[in-house]
Amino acid sequence: MELNENKDKLRAYRERAKALVAQMTLEEKVEQTLYNSPAVERLGIKAYNWWNEALHGVARAGTATVFPQAIGMAATFDEDLLEQVGDAVSTEARAKFNMQQRGKDTDIYKGLTFWAPNVNIFRDPRWGRGHETFGEDPYLTSRLGVRYVQGLQGHDENYLKAAACAKHFAVHSGPEALRHEFDAVATKQDMRETYFPAFRACVQEGHVEAVMGAYNRTNGVPCCGSHELLIDILRDEWGFEGHVTSDCWAIRDFYEGHKVTSNAQESVAMAMTNGCDLNCGTLYSYLVQAVKEGLVEESRIDEAVTNLFTSRMKLGVFDQKEDNPFDRIPYSVVDSKEMRALNREVSTRSIVLLKNENNILPLDRKRLKTVGVIGPNADSRSALVGNYEGTASRYVTVLEGIQDYLGDDVRVMYSLGCHLYKDRTTGLAEANDRSSEVRGICAESDVIIAVMGMDATLEGEQGDTSNEYGCGDKPDLRLPGIQHDILKIAKESGKPVILVVLCGSATALTWEQEHLDAIVQGWYPGAQGGKAIADILFGEANPQGKLPVTFYRSTEELPDFEDYSMKGRTYRYMTQEALYPFGYGLSYTTYDYSNVGFAGAPDIRQGVEIHFTVKNTGAMDGTETVQAYVKAKREDAPNAQLKGIRKVTLRAGEEKTLTIRLSPEAFQLYNEDGIAEYAAEGYEISIGGSQPDARSCALTGTKTHLLQIV
Repeated sequence: MELNENKDKLRAYRERAKALVAQMTLEEKVEQTLYNSPAVERLGIKAYNWWNEALHGVARAGTATVFPQAIGMAATFDEDLLEQVGDAVSTEARAKFNMQQRGKDTDIYKGLTFWAPNVNIFRDPRWGRGHETFGEDPYLTSRLGVRYVQGLQGHDENYLKAAACAKHFAVHSGPEALRHEFDAVATKQDMRETYFPAFRACVQEGHVEAVMGAYNRTNGVPCCGSHELLIDILRDEWGFEGHVTSDCWAIRDFYEGHKVTSNAQESVAMAMTNGCDLNCGTLYSYLVQAVKEGLVEESRIDEAVTNLFTSRMKLGVFDQKEDNPFDRIPYSVVDSKEMRALNREVSTRSIVLLKNENNILPLDRKRLKTVGVIGPNADSRSALVGNYEGTASRYVTVLEGIQDYLGDDVRVMYSLGCHLYKDRTTGLAEANDRSSEVRGICAESDVIIAVMGMDATLEGEQGDTSNEYGCGDKPDLRLPGIQHDILKIAKESGKPVILVVLCGSATALTWEQEHLDAIVQGWYPGAQGGKAIADILFGEANPQGKLPVTFYRSTEELPDFEDYSMKGRTYRYMTQEALYPFGYGLSYTTYDYSNVGFAGAPDIRQGVEIHFTVKNTGAMDGTETVQAYVKAKREDAPNAQLKGIRKVTLRAGEEKTLTIRLSPEAFQLYNEDGIAEYAAEGYEISIGGSQPDARSCALTGTKTHLLQIV
């Protein structure tokens, strides 16, 4: 039994919370709706700060394991691994909380309510915060989101290990510069097919404890004050029983940005009345006045505080220490040897091999005398971590990972190559001031490893970036600054060039795909990222990552950034050929599929089970990501959509017979009214290591297996 199944315990928590609320004054209750809730000493209520972050590790509160950024973890396509990471993060969270409580430290980032995961859909590669998400696909985002929530919250029958939060509900993915005033207009069909599924899964399957509203409006109404989103859909339709929080200072936007209210009192009344229990910000202090003016019923505030106290009781923070098993987690687990090993494993499994001309990778260290490492991200710690990050006790950059791996046997020569986004590395220098050094290193080296890309100062949240990119969104999909020019210099040397890209989103690598020998997508690979990338480059590990986003050829292919229609967006609706498709990623070995068929007569309304055999036909052990796609044969249907995943590890020459079960929901489409229905025209199911599209088949040299349901 888990806590979400222990109805007696849940009822007891809620009744206990109600009894506590009944003893409080209006002023005391209102104070509890603020993220930095003060103590109520006469009732034995301790101060509590609700604001904490755990996007890819415990963030902003000192030393913790810094896992790969969320988009990198998404590239593993591995929901079991995501739960394992979530469990590791909540273990460190409890250890740090226990330590902090002993010191009576209740500051920001010191609680057990974590505002993660971000399950928004990465609908446009220009969006700066896209690397916080699990990519562009609703199914993949749902599966990974649910399991990360379960890892964070644990499986105890009496207590939550930590409280997760699905954000930002519901239709939210840029532009960052406009988020405080923007109206994201979406059809009912797109909301049900694309923007809602991950939130619904986190609520109904993951039993996520909190949901955060978005900054923007959706179809004219601010998300943090939307009766349709927060009450009609979230609570009444999906059965959500946790608490709702605003995004930070989002309620202020009601009158300052969206201009749907006139002042603070009207804004807090709109948010509270329509289901927002907690204010990340300070505006809810106006609720006392709003109640006295008749704008808000005090009973609604009672309900909100009851929701909040119930969450704290689920965490056990109102109970005696010996009652809660998580209170016994020692601080020594933080940044432990076991955590570092898991971090390296996750990083290794997140890396995607995009190109490997003539099998140049893996490199054979015995055949190398000098390796040239160039590029602004080669020795960058910032390029390891993304945003919403913790603090690692050691960071291993790509340069350091290569140096550590090769030791004294192989000479490693290094050049910064260029600034990350400027045309010179120092203000007094001329443009391209490291180009001669790059030429010199290339001339001396047997192979060039160029480490390019971005970091979170270029792509990130509005206000977090600190350069001419400004708002955090990308102006285009190109490598910034003069990185492309440095790659051309490396290519002109005649030496093999391997490109490692560290960034959190799709990059237009058309020239690189045509001219370079190998391309590795490393994402923001975490504090152990340099070790993981070295493991991939030199064959200590076999790449298994798959793209959770489409890589386009140029910005010109994309619809308008402010258009929230899914038409022409992502692999599910695009009509042009991708540079690198969603679900694509190469391996150092090959896999063969056989005996693909239905287990019994297929019935889409009962679910369909497919059996198949996968054999590792290469010379290296590896892990295949089996992907099942469903395409409705109806004329207006989306492209084939991911609906099933199986990870299988195989030794060289080994084969296994497996099954994938597709639920009835895998075959449902939504009409213009947002109603789920089946396609009378039938379906095509694809099983293989990629999408069934022509570009994936051309890049991998393999075809997927197709099954028909008439």
